[in-house]
Amino acid sequence: MSAKPDGNQGTDADQEKKVPDNAPGAVWFRAEKTSRPRPQLSHERITATAVELLDRDGVRKLSMRRLAERLGAHATSLYWHVATKDDVLDLALDAVFAELDLPEEHSAAWQEDVEAFMTGLRSVLLRHPWAAGLANSRPLMGPNALRSSEFAYTALTTGGFEGVHLSSAAATITHYVIGSASSEAVWRQRSDEAATRSAVDAHIRAHIDEYPTLAGHFPLLEEDDWDSHFRRGMRLLLAGLTSSDAQERS
Repeated sequence: MSAKPDGNQGTDADQEKKVPDNAPGAVWFRAEKTSRPRPQLSHERITATAVELLDRDGVRKLSMRRLAERLGAHATSLYWHVATKDDVLDLALDAVFAELDLPEEHSAAWQEDVEAFMTGLRSVLLRHPWAAGLANSRPLMGPNALRSSEFAYTALTTGGFEGVHLSSAAATITHYVIGSASSEAVWRQRSDEAATRSAVDAHIRAHIDEYPTLAGHFPLLEEDDWDSHFRRGMRLLLAGLTSSDAQERS
């Protein structure tokens, strides 16, 4: 806990005030209301309904009004629990992380744990096509996201990573999963994925003088090849981390 300017320790409320109410992730730091009896709605019900709407319509179409209507509640009841749409998005995203099924015990090989984390996270993000893009732009501070981060960090510390190297390794594996899942989710929502990729390939080949390497090696990814594409990248990444770990120990 940090000290106040006069040298005294700040209270929990002092700490929470440092996060603006309209900031992404603020829902995790805001004090819970207790001044009057709570209405019938709950964070759990709001969150489940928000995930349902997001799965169906995406982030752009979600609004507090539509959420209240779906819940069959008055807006004032909704605002008792969540101050902004950002609160709803943070709650919904953490609910996605709750679906991540991680091993109860860590493996003797840290690479196996990292692979379990990466494949599991990709799976739940693809189950909710809006989630990867959102995860790339918000602080992942909910209890379920932190639980998954704790698992990944434990695996990496077992592998010998610490300090700035630990932070960089954790960011690398997380960003690879979120980035690849975000890209895949966008492409899979296109009904003309194959035609678009063929058009891109034809365009590059038509300009072979400008892009000779691309023209010779452009990956015309098949629709059903996303899994193997992800696994190849993951193995390259793990090989790099293993090599880095060995260099740090030498």
